[in-house]
Amino acid sequence: MSDTAKSDHTAKSEIAGTSDHTAGTSDHTASIAKADTAKPVSAVKSDQRVKAYNTPKENAAAAVAAGVAKASLKPGNALVGGFLAGAYIAFGGLLAVVASAGMDPQVWGGLITVVTGLVFSMGLILVIVGGAELLTGNMALIPIALMARRVGIARLLQNWLWVTLGNLAGAVFVAYVLADRTGVLAKTGSISATQGYARLGAITMSKAVSETHLEQFLRAMGCNWLVCLAVWLALAAHDIAGKILAIIFPITAFVALGFDHVVANMFFLPAAMFLETGGVTFSNMTLNLFFAYLGNAVGAEVFVAGAYWYLYLRDQPAD
Repeated sequence: MSDTAKSDHTAKSEIAGTSDHTAGTSDHTASIAKADTAKPVSAVKSDQRVKAYNTPKENAAAAVAAGVAKASLKPGNALVGGFLAGAYIAFGGLLAVVASAGMDPQVWGGLITVVTGLVFSMGLILVIVGGAELLTGNMALIPIALMARRVGIARLLQNWLWVTLGNLAGAVFVAYVLADRTGVLAKTGSISATQGYARLGAITMSKAVSETHLEQFLRAMGCNWLVCLAVWLALAAHDIAGKILAIIFPITAFVALGFDHVVANMFFLPAAMFLETGGVTFSNMTLNLFFAYLGNAVGAEVFVAGAYWYLYLRDQPAD
């Protein structure tokens, strides 16, 4: 065979081999694609499944990030967000008074406070899901960011100042405009209004008159331990249903136990003064708010921020 013929023969063989290889590769790719297409839908969904909640360690990091964001708020944002949160907690308090009014203690016993707490949970649900700035939650989130060396004490104090003023304004607004002036609670009038008036008087007499200052402090400490646990658990949940469920039980518990929440008391005590339910004066109201504020701060900083920082963040380097 001539050299030219051999070259032609070799070239044809190489072309045929390449074509066969390409065809084989195409068939293999097609078979893979077919296998992927035939993959069960349940398996695909399993691969794409998103976690429903944070682990405790992940949640500690999320809490620090939330604390940094809150500490970075401009004063106007903190004030307006604080007003909304104060109003939302007051809405929960007003609804709790109305819902539990008229329940005979001889019949219902301790279930009265459970009903009160269950309904009151609406306030924190509105704060967390709706978005607002609540002092008692910030008492845990910003301190944990401070412990992680992500914010300074000046930013913490600035946030607490503006949020406290906003919470007070929102709670007092609801107490005067929506509880007193609307007649929703009244000394005379409809059965629901008068029963609500009596129920408010019973709640506030206990908080402002019967409790000692030590009891107010300790009850406030226990209160914000539970409230900040509700905030912590809600932060861990990735969907609204999970957040709501996380909030309900700790909030119901603190109310049923008779603990003191400073922002809730910013509604209950002024409302009692406006409506003249008896026993509440400006002096004992101020003292209650002072000791409740201190107790809430200790409960949040020590038992939530401090404890979870120690467990999950103390060995982490500052960013």
